Amino acid sequence: MANHTESITSSDKSLAGVGNESDFKVHVFSSSSELLEKLHKKWSLVEKQPYPAMYSSIYGGIILDPAMMVIPIDDHMVHRGHGVFDTAIIYDGYLYELDVHLDRFLNSASKAKISSPHSRSALRSILIQLTAASKCKKGTIRYWLSAGPGDFLLSPAGCPTPAFYAVVIDDDFLQCKDGVRVITSNVPMKPPQFATMKNVNYLPNVLAKMEAEEKGAFASIWVDEEGYIAEGPNVNVAFITQEKELVMPLFDKILRGCTARRLLELAPKLVEEGHLKGVTTRNLTVEEAKGSAEMMFVGSTLPLLPITTWHDQPIGDGNVGKLTMLLSDLLWDDMLAGPHTQRIAVPYA
Repeated sequence: MANHTESITSSDKSLAGVGNESDFKVHVFSSSSELLEKLHKKWSLVEKQPYPAMYSSIYGGIILDPAMMVIPIDDHMVHRGHGVFDTAIIYDGYLYELDVHLDRFLNSASKAKISSPHSRSALRSILIQLTAASKCKKGTIRYWLSAGPGDFLLSPAGCPTPAFYAVVIDDDFLQCKDGVRVITSNVPMKPPQFATMKNVNYLPNVLAKMEAEEKGAFASIWVDEEGYIAEGPNVNVAFITQEKELVMPLFDKILRGCTARRLLELAPKLVEEGHLKGVTTRNLTVEEAKGSAEMMFVGSTLPLLPITTWHDQPIGDGNVGKLTMLLSDLLWDDMLAGPHTQRIAVPYA
């Protein structure tokens, strides 16, 4: 699971396709210690370790050595996409919204017909202990349930035991205060059965993101076959109408975002203070969405990102809206000082 680059050495040139085919020589590692030595050498060139800790039910414990943070190639999640995942934020030494993410994770696993090698309480304990072992105070913890390793067949019948993996990702994220540009995606969105389940089949999401980047935009917006706004490639989307109502698309055909749900719980405070007229979920047409006063992405790692332009059309006056930032402040305050039901203190050694 290493995600880093380095210059190609002379011993690696054959693997990079440099030279004639007749010169192509594949090295055969004589021992696991030789391979491990090479992996350690590669990781030693990385300025900062981005993955301070990983858990694997295959290993049966927590791994601190990045060279050993691997999963079996015959895992059904790897070669058949039979797996689910979720992500929680680590902020200021607390795990934010872990329980709601874990509930969605297990619901996704049930829909994907994947059992867990551990109980819910054990999974929760593992994630807290993993975060503590990582010593990471700010970042994310991402975790997967898979049908497990066993063979390369289509059916998971040959995979005797499901697998649970988790990794802590050290990441210094900040509150998003600048607006971004979006486009309408031409990549077909997933059907509701798969869109409402947080599974590892993310090729449509990847292509939608790449499509946007190729056109100079941050991300794209999916529109369903009925012409209603759906979601972004890995985030929900929300709008402030000209009447100052916070509106999100219904969750019947898209992923029910944990941060989006929390925002819907927090936003009525702005209604009480007179900033918003109301908070609701309903279908929105593209025309309605583009005519909104403000627009934003909502997702765990943002948690809120202002959108100021759709294609070449400004949203509202084309600037980051006041209400957008008030909603952003609500989420950041909740991350920093919210109730114990939202924040779990990590017992670092």
